[in-house]
Amino acid sequence: MKIKVLPLGPLETNCYILENDDEALIIDPSGDAETIIGAIEEDRTVKGILLTHAHFDHIGALDAVASHFGAETWIGGEERDWLADASKNGSGKYRDMGLEVIESSIVPKTMEEGERQIGGFSFHVLHTPGHSPGSMSYLFEDFIVSGDVLFNGGIGRTDLYQADHLTLLSSIREKLYTLDEDLTVYPGHGPETTIGDEKMGNPFVRT
Repeated sequence: MKIKVLPLGPLETNCYILENDDEALIIDPSGDAETIIGAIEEDRTVKGILLTHAHFDHIGALDAVASHFGAETWIGGEERDWLADASKNGSGKYRDMGLEVIESSIVPKTMEEGERQIGGFSFHVLHTPGHSPGSMSYLFEDFIVSGDVLFNGGIGRTDLYQADHLTLLSSIREKLYTLDEDLTVYPGHGPETTIGDEKMGNPFVRT
């Protein structure tokens, strides 16, 4: 499997494109829809769009990308209605700063914790709330996409709508830090890391 990392949108949020021989998955189409569309080779079929959570900087290009590829979207059930609600997805807060207000028309499918198969992609879904109530992390064979839960040397904010700091720490310790220490972590912002490196050196959450 090949993975492409595209830091896009006003907050340079990482959009991930996963490709196998003839299929692709998109995780968090954060912004700049044309860049995302252009990064997918023409002979690949987009089998779906996975959202780690519904904050505005992770869904800025969702409608355009989903429409272009005719792809279904999956999200944690706690945040299904956030896509269309600017007060919940956070985009309304930054209206006065000139950022786009996002009120998506996408009706997503609900993603639940456990083993999943979309096209030729097999992965395990971990419900990792705290940064937001429906945050999902997507575990593939040798890497995990963690959204805004765990970063390289950092953790997600918890001063947002329905966020909770203790819940976030619990998600990291109980769901992520129990994984193989060599596992690569692809976060919502910034460079990748590994579970082992974060267990050893993340200053915000210790084992």
